[in-house]
Amino acid sequence: MPELLTAVRKSPPVPAELDAADVARVLAGDVSAFEGIVKRWQGPLVNMAWRYCRDRGCADEMAQEAFLRAWRGLASWRSGSNFSTWLFSIAANVYRSELKRFPAAVPLDDVPEPSAAAAQLSNFELHGQNEALRRAVLTLPHNYREPVILYYFHEMDVSRAAQTMGMPEGTVKARLARARDLLRKRFPHLNPQAAAEPLLSTGKELLR
Repeated sequence: MPELLTAVRKSPPVPAELDAADVARVLAGDVSAFEGIVKRWQGPLVNMAWRYCRDRGCADEMAQEAFLRAWRGLASWRSGSNFSTWLFSIAANVYRSELKRFPAAVPLDDVPEPSAAAAQLSNFELHGQNEALRRAVLTLPHNYREPVILYYFHEMDVSRAAQTMGMPEGTVKARLARARDLLRKRFPHLNPQAAAEPLLSTGKELLR
């Protein structure tokens, strides 16, 4: 699995027509058409779940539950709207509910801070800083952790993340800012080389 500060490779876009056609077939009685939806979105949903829980077995189970919820609510999807946004919103609700049952075991204040900045870091030292920052993100309060996961790790812009979480864009921006502030305060000596490492190919930076 990719490390927290390693660039994420984007998946090729899925034509919206494929999802719409399969939904129509399912609602018309061809239940086998749902297999096409699962094949297209299983990878992204498992990947998204893993970024919430960091456990592959748990991620598979959470993604399976998300597909089950989507199957049951398929008739509620409005034709013409973005199917993937609808599906990811269902998935986020499932993952959020599951994680509330398992609070973070290590408080943010107990995550060890990386050593003070040096002029140049070896790959091993940089990996250690990245790992500490990744662990810190996972111990953020859930209200702040989820926007960070969707925005920085799952290639969503603010608008898409807001739709997925069902909240205004301004709320997402405020929570992202608060999450960054919490991490900066916890890691005041974090090496700028690690802080400036792009989280995604879009160049998003978590501690800037």
